[in-house]
Amino acid sequence: MAALPPTSRIRRAVLPVAFGAGLTAVLAGCAADPDEGTNGVGKLSASAIEEKAQSAADTAKSVRLAGTLVSKGGTYKLNMRLKQDGASGSVTTKNSTFELLRVGEALYLKADAGFWEHEDKPSGTPSGSDGDADSDADSDAADKLDDMYVKVPQDDPSYKQLRGFTDMDLLLDGLIGLHGDVVKGDRDKIGGLRTVKVKGGEDGEGGTLDVSLDGTPFPLQFARGGGAGVVVLSEWDKDFPLEEPAAGQTLDYGKQLPRT
Repeated sequence: MAALPPTSRIRRAVLPVAFGAGLTAVLAGCAADPDEGTNGVGKLSASAIEEKAQSAADTAKSVRLAGTLVSKGGTYKLNMRLKQDGASGSVTTKNSTFELLRVGEALYLKADAGFWEHEDKPSGTPSGSDGDADSDADSDAADKLDDMYVKVPQDDPSYKQLRGFTDMDLLLDGLIGLHGDVVKGDRDKIGGLRTVKVKGGEDGEGGTLDVSLDGTPFPLQFARGGGAGVVVLSEWDKDFPLEEPAAGQTLDYGKQLPRT
């Protein structure tokens, strides 16, 4: 019969193994839970997270939308505060920047003189003809409209397009919808708030949405697929005043705005 090892030898062999196993359990128990203190949406499936975000946006009363959009070959920089009955903010295109204010269905546009200057005379009009007088008249009109609110007639062709920049539901529906099979992405932070990403497709070719893990699961950022722009959404449900401009700040251009 083989001799049994001394008890002290067994204890020396077993203790390191037991200690190591215990330490592993303690460290596992202390590992940070990424969902601790969050609203819990990070535990949901990608489609459920997207649904929560859409629902939060649909029931919101107001939001600030800022970022860049690429649409039909044009690039627009938006900084708009939006709510159901109106909006205010600015739009920058390749050639100009203008402000928009909508109170109900009344839509106002404000820009500098350079925005309003335009050429209506036929191409090839010789110098010294009536074309110069028309140009001077355009310049005079632009000076009068400089930095004034101009009410956009509702039957003007530009009314619908400009109003689209002030329509909260229309903008959100068009900007935060993902395309393709949705997958859950990494955790991140937007504006100091923790987020979880939901992507349209593995590479985000159908867009990438950052959904807040703090408080209400609002969408906080949307990157459009194909490099078509990134918008940041903030100040959800934070109200702001909307008032029509004073009479002294408003001018009437006429029945139709110039094409610019």
